[in-house]
Amino acid sequence: MSLIVGVIFGKNDTVHYYDPAGITLKVGDRVICNMDDGAKEIGEVIVPPVEINDSEIITPLGRVVRKATYYDLSVDELNREKEKKGFEKFNELNEKYKLKMKLVSVHVMFDKSKMIFYFTSEKRVDFREMVKELATYFKMRIELRQIGVRDEAKIVGGLGPCGMNLCCKSFLTDFESISIKMAKDQNLPLNPFKISGICGRLMCCLKYEYDLYKEFIEKAPEIGTKVKCSYGSGGVCGYEPLKKSIIVEFDNETRKSIPLSEAEVTNERVEIKGNIEIAGALEGVEKIKEMREERETVGVKEEKNNNNFSDSNSRNNAGVRSKNKFNQPKNSG
Repeated sequence: MSLIVGVIFGKNDTVHYYDPAGITLKVGDRVICNMDDGAKEIGEVIVPPVEINDSEIITPLGRVVRKATYYDLSVDELNREKEKKGFEKFNELNEKYKLKMKLVSVHVMFDKSKMIFYFTSEKRVDFREMVKELATYFKMRIELRQIGVRDEAKIVGGLGPCGMNLCCKSFLTDFESISIKMAKDQNLPLNPFKISGICGRLMCCLKYEYDLYKEFIEKAPEIGTKVKCSYGSGGVCGYEPLKKSIIVEFDNETRKSIPLSEAEVTNERVEIKGNIEIAGALEGVEKIKEMREERETVGVKEEKNNNNFSDSNSRNNAGVRSKNKFNQPKNSG
């Protein structure tokens, strides 16, 4: 068993776990920690010390150096003042060299080993002269890091359409690839204003339930397919993917939500008399057809490729046998 403690190094920062190194800590304590690059940084404990199994530790833990002293807190306060000056100096040099750069954040490491400027720009920028002047002015190592709009949102923060803090600011550590197909498969309106975050890119939360929708769409029968269940037989008139259920319309036009696992799908078709209540269910019919046709097409291509590969192997093996009788071909099974 190992003892770990959760530390953040900035407001709404991702939680980093450290080895307390025998130091008694509690939530709210300020601590000095070693970073991966050897620099020291000041942070705040937000997760009290807990014991976990050694098997749960994926990468080696950093160590807490000490509790922050009054002197450490004074140094941190001076660093924050230097960051404000960094904003002013950066904007001044940005105008001087006529560079189209938008400064997002400035951070001074606790041990003053370096000063990092995070900026956005539509194009690549030659900021070498700016770096020289900044290094001369602040007398420390300067790093300028160009970031994307999603990274900008992660640093600045804000509220999403749901009213909650941005996922990227709260708990996401990596940005996964999000495509418009994820919105289509979940029957969401393809209105950019409704499916885009404050960064202007597709919302990260489109990924959260996508696998469930995709798995359900692959298994669900089409609208109008006749199914049998404990309530009788009827036609599929809608879907509830998150419940893994289909909505069945019976002969008396009553409708019930039936778990897909309890429904027996037939090859018969029935006419749906009422309106389809589930939003996007009509589009679901076409999506299911498209996905099934796509799988069949991929299957045919794979089978053809396998046949070609087998023929090629047969010819190659025959050639090897004719050249060297001791080189026996592998059994392809």
